[in-house]
Amino acid sequence: MDPRSLTQAEAEQRAALIAVERYDIAIDFTELPTGPGVTCVSTVTFTCREPGASTFADCVAPVLSATLNGKPLPEAEEGRILLSDLAQRNTLRVETRQTDTADGPGVHKSVDPADGEVYVWTTFAPDEARHLFACFDQPDLKAPHAFTVTAPDQWIVGSNTGDPEIHELAGVRVWAFPDTPPLATYNTVVNAGPLHEIRREAGGHDLGLFCRRSLAAVLDRDADEIFTVTEQGLAFFADVFGMPFPQRKYDQMFMPDFGGAMENWGCVTWEDSFLRRSEPTPAERETLAVVLLHELSHMWFGNIVTMRWWDDLWLNEAFAEFACYWAAERATRHTDARVGMLASDKLIAYLADQGPMSHPIRQPMRDVAEAASIFDAITYPKGAAVLYQLMVYVGEERFVAGMKSYFARYAWGSTTLQDLMDALAEASGRDLDAWRAGWLETAGTDRFTFDGRTLTGTGPAGPPRPQVLAVGAYDRGPAGLTRTALARVDVRGGSTPVTLPEGADLYLVNDEDLTFATTRPSATDRPTLIDDAGALPTPVSRGVAVATVWDMLTNAEATPAETVRCVASVLAVETADTVVEPYLRLAGDAAEYWAGDTDRPALMAEFFALCARLAEQPARRQVALRGLARSAPDLDAVAMLQSGADVDLSWRLLIRKAELGGDTRAEVDDLLKRDPDPDASHRALAVRAARPDAAEKSAMWQMLAVDRAVPLSAVRTVTTAFWRPGQNHLLSGFGPSYLSLLPTFDRGGMVPSMVYSGRLLPRFAIDADFLTRADQTAAGVSPVVRQTVLEVTDELRRMLRTRR
Repeated sequence: MDPRSLTQAEAEQRAALIAVERYDIAIDFTELPTGPGVTCVSTVTFTCREPGASTFADCVAPVLSATLNGKPLPEAEEGRILLSDLAQRNTLRVETRQTDTADGPGVHKSVDPADGEVYVWTTFAPDEARHLFACFDQPDLKAPHAFTVTAPDQWIVGSNTGDPEIHELAGVRVWAFPDTPPLATYNTVVNAGPLHEIRREAGGHDLGLFCRRSLAAVLDRDADEIFTVTEQGLAFFADVFGMPFPQRKYDQMFMPDFGGAMENWGCVTWEDSFLRRSEPTPAERETLAVVLLHELSHMWFGNIVTMRWWDDLWLNEAFAEFACYWAAERATRHTDARVGMLASDKLIAYLADQGPMSHPIRQPMRDVAEAASIFDAITYPKGAAVLYQLMVYVGEERFVAGMKSYFARYAWGSTTLQDLMDALAEASGRDLDAWRAGWLETAGTDRFTFDGRTLTGTGPAGPPRPQVLAVGAYDRGPAGLTRTALARVDVRGGSTPVTLPEGADLYLVNDEDLTFATTRPSATDRPTLIDDAGALPTPVSRGVAVATVWDMLTNAEATPAETVRCVASVLAVETADTVVEPYLRLAGDAAEYWAGDTDRPALMAEFFALCARLAEQPARRQVALRGLARSAPDLDAVAMLQSGADVDLSWRLLIRKAELGGDTRAEVDDLLKRDPDPDASHRALAVRAARPDAAEKSAMWQMLAVDRAVPLSAVRTVTTAFWRPGQNHLLSGFGPSYLSLLPTFDRGGMVPSMVYSGRLLPRFAIDADFLTRADQTAAGVSPVVRQTVLEVTDELRRMLRTRR
């Protein structure tokens, strides 16, 4: 029987009845080198405000024994252990044995293909701790956790706190970690394996980095950069939150097969594909920095102060996403980080917020299963942009004062949205009720236009939200477009007079990117925005232009050809190295995915020529060569690019060569021998997936979708190679297979559910009828899968509209 999802009503009743004093959790990993099993003994000490009452503990892992105050308990049903006749003070002891460690949620065993070494990681958001140990798995029942871990004697074990006592026994070591501060269950962690470790003292903290041994050289290469950004982030957040990170140890563990990164207190877990196997590009370095700062900011926003229930998930994720770009700009060398967000994640948020699955940033969450479905572009990048607008709206100095007050008042407790709003309103002196209702409790995107005198805006259901935005006036001169005036507008209704010089050559709405709103140029400004966006003087002004045209493309108001022209004009002059790669991705996507079969060849040729021009600039050569590999028109072009290519580019070119029908088998075998990457075989799978061969497509689909034999970190690369334009005759049969498998994609936890349901959905060989059937099938599956499918099918409908 499937485990039940905890409802908000149940969580509130349980929190009113009990208080957790502590968790003592003993975990045994010693079987993992040869088997799948993890044994765990969870001892929970808790009090009850109404002796004699009943409640339940959460436990999905198979139970070997369970007692309450020394008395045996009945078997768990639907992932719950009934606890009856509670005393004023209680001790729950549950022994479990979890053997679903290959693709189950909560705990995962990974075998390194390079050397056969075994690694294990845990991840518990939003309610996956119950898959490993018995607990009260809800965010407001915070308590100290003490982990004791038995592991093979060659392994290193990482957890939330530092300085464990390590006891040597016969062939094993026992790691006894000190108590954590009061934490929610989802913020705890235990990771282990024969890890490579690097440590450094910085800013009064003991910083640690870990990875599997086969990636030691890559971590060694990047360690200085990671340590530097970590130290800068710790100092920045300590200042603006008015509270230093209150623990000496701060570890970051890069683990195989992990999805994304997770903000466990004092011990962040990363997907080890963030350790780029070739020299990272500027955009990849910036991505690592902002993700690092995102997880670091969670130490305060999420760990020290935790949301009471998942309806305030945005308090964690949106704030962390906002804070990472704030810190990157102010405290690190990544001063254009917000432009990078505008060129990537913010565009995804604009699209999602105009689609069928748009939702308020804050919304009721009936149960945790629903909460898992909103780890999405509304919660993250839209939420981050909205919080940046809030800082603009109240003023940065007053915003910082409010945050310091918030943390001083609620440290180690649980809060609601109102607590944050009260702190910021008190510090700023602004009434934030209307702001809160408009921005956090209303779905959809505002849109603004400017006719030279009046800023006109519409909201999702009437006037636009209260906000501050800027309109810039630009005149053309020998150096391009020069801004002659900037007006900051405090929007209070549908129409606002704005004083700017008349007759400007361009009026740029949302200049400086201060708010989350789409804009449309006037008929006069439209040609300039599309054909001459590169004449704008700053990365952020050019970014606003690209974002406007991209949003027009997704709404069928600009063509793929116009979009490629706009991006090309910007790339010809762009000074921010970090946005070159995302802009090239946009131009390539416009040509490849949004253009129809008739227009695609010419646009891909235009994209290839654009990349060739950029490849002549040494600082842009690496990312330009990637674009050339993506768009090489024929096998001769591939062969030319293969001359002198490094290992990374060689793999990209082999994928393109395979797609074009070239024989790649011998070259793949040779490259596998030369590539030091322990995961090189994943790239070989992508070469196979790209081949225009029916047998290969079927074999790869079996591996990807049926057997799930492709590691999660490689699914994106392999599926991108699988779904190729021009291969409709080979791909048409996989749509029905996808629909039949869709109900199974919720296996393995939240992140795998999102990846499999989203990446396996066909990109080509589809029509409107198929997308309707996908939506109908998704209606009966888990919320996280349904949300993912409906967002992707909305984007595909938009693509089909522009492909005509």
